[in-house]
Amino acid sequence: MGDDNDESTQRPAPGPVAAVVVETPLAHLDRVFEYAVPDELDADAVPGARVRVRFSGRELDGFVVERREQPQHDGRLTPLRRVVSAEPVLTPEVLALCRAVADRYAGTLSDVLRLAVPKRHATAERNLALEVPASEELPPPEPGPWNAYPAGPAWLRRVAAGEGPAAAWAALPGRRGDADWPAALAVAAATALSAGRGALVVVPDHRDVDGLDEALTAVLGKGRHVRLTADQGPQARYTAWLKVLRGHVKVVIGTRAAAFAPVHDLGLVAWWDDGDDLLAEPRAPYHHVGVVLGLRAAATGAALLAGGFGRSLRVQVEVEAGALVPVEAEPALLRAAAPRVTIAGEGLDEERDGPAARAHIPSRAWRVAKDALVDGPVLVQVPRRGYLPSLSCAECRAPVRCARCQGPVALGAAGTAPACRWCGLVLAGQGFECEHCGSRRLRSSITGARRTAEEIGRAFPGFPVHTSGSGEVLATVGREPSLVIATPGAEPVAEGGYTAVLLLDAWASLDLPTLDAPLEALRRWLAAAALAREGRAVVLSGAPEAVALPAVEALVRWDPAWLAARELSERRELGLPPAVRVAQLTGGRRALEEALEQADLPAAAQVLGPVRLSAGGGPPRRPPADGEPERSVADHHVLVRVPASGTESLTRALLALKAFRSARKEPEVVAVRVDPLDMF
Repeated sequence: MGDDNDESTQRPAPGPVAAVVVETPLAHLDRVFEYAVPDELDADAVPGARVRVRFSGRELDGFVVERREQPQHDGRLTPLRRVVSAEPVLTPEVLALCRAVADRYAGTLSDVLRLAVPKRHATAERNLALEVPASEELPPPEPGPWNAYPAGPAWLRRVAAGEGPAAAWAALPGRRGDADWPAALAVAAATALSAGRGALVVVPDHRDVDGLDEALTAVLGKGRHVRLTADQGPQARYTAWLKVLRGHVKVVIGTRAAAFAPVHDLGLVAWWDDGDDLLAEPRAPYHHVGVVLGLRAAATGAALLAGGFGRSLRVQVEVEAGALVPVEAEPALLRAAAPRVTIAGEGLDEERDGPAARAHIPSRAWRVAKDALVDGPVLVQVPRRGYLPSLSCAECRAPVRCARCQGPVALGAAGTAPACRWCGLVLAGQGFECEHCGSRRLRSSITGARRTAEEIGRAFPGFPVHTSGSGEVLATVGREPSLVIATPGAEPVAEGGYTAVLLLDAWASLDLPTLDAPLEALRRWLAAAALAREGRAVVLSGAPEAVALPAVEALVRWDPAWLAARELSERRELGLPPAVRVAQLTGGRRALEEALEQADLPAAAQVLGPVRLSAGGGPPRRPPADGEPERSVADHHVLVRVPASGTESLTRALLALKAFRSARKEPEVVAVRVDPLDMF
């Protein structure tokens, strides 16, 4: 290696050289280092193998990425310490993908490799056969569910021919069994496999994986695909990953991390529900599955499919650019399949029901549920979990805040005292007095899923009530009449579909503190409404009065593409993401000011800040004790905005900034995040 090695371990290079990527988070060390290969390790130190190396006085893990006959470094080289495994786990295609993802998000290769290549499990390596088992050729499947879309069969024919068509698929609601979206994705994967190519399908959560697993087994038979999810044990997950690496299977389904699976001869990449935040990696470099799979498709020539009931702005950008072709049903078929959506409180509701028209469970919703319970289950979507997750003053409606940490105060269950959700301080007895009006009375600002279940149970005695949300998520419910209370994303699938769907407290979804609130609200509503039987009733309650809201209109019309196009047009006018590329720098104010002076940002970059971050969770920071130096806190951020065409120049400048500060061992860290979803 170069200058970072201990002199005591250096010796002249014997000839064979290994280029190694060392696992280190330091940005200025994000490059390849050369090591000498001892004779006894020569056969095992193959490109892609895991190794242990001496690096800056420590032993670190790394991957061999290349073998060279002659070193490119002029000095002495340190020998490899050992080869952890001769298994070439880092393939050239996955290495190139990881490098591209790191560059796109101004991250380090080590960060991406940590997420892309699972930890080794020696027993799994020993137990799995090296030989690829023989398998019968798979004939091209029938289009099946794709016949409902005019462009569907043509897209499948191109996949079967080994081409790389890219599509944005708007799935029909109300489908069941072999016509539902998991079956359609299974047919697409089988089509790629019948052409001798691999397929990779990523979905948001394990329940989606279960449904897709069942559909693929029905189409391909057992043993023709594997699943990769975080809930698998280390050995099970590594065994499945090795089956892909060694070519035993060529079809992979899974959650976020499966996007990097080393599928041989990749012919199809697909993902479901681009707007779901579970597809965004919460760890550095904070990439999105859609971007990763888009990079894979561009590099390998694979077909690409982005499916969902809604449409995200990122997909809309690609559609308007011509990179994705819409695959949609005919309007007449869509109208027949979509549920009948009505808005509680509109029309004659106010005149007929009075104040009950706008209750938490309005009269219209109560009547629809009563009629629907005759022949099946009814789904009730509640936007917040818990009992009463937010309280306010009964007189002036001011939110109740904790006296100790200013956190939100909630009621955890019936008969308990209100308590702070951050620090747990209990408001016992007469502990509350409004600082604005002096009132001592409390009221609920938001009703959670558990309180809603209580109200529903009283309103419909004799019917079982199921709850699905944080802590206990139901996968399915039966056909028998029942009431299912679920938070967004936790709605179980009903056998045969729901006979009605109630969407409560629409305002809580529309008031989410993000720029994407209308799109996210619509995505949640569509996901729940799509579980209803064809043509059944969906009631939206709690929508603001006397104003036309695009998200509500898009739900009634079942037209998410219209809302996405409208939102994107407005953001282009305002210069907001994704019409522009934005990066967020987070740190102390002084560190950010220094970083802005050090950064060589593009000429077109617009810098906004530094400004103080909004209050987060938890009590305030402890002040320094006597004689203790003031500690730096990441309480400010800067936004850097460039045109979308300037993404590469922006990320290159940010990578250089991170490397510069890392090399100088700056005491104050400045975190960099490209496309910070939670900021918008």
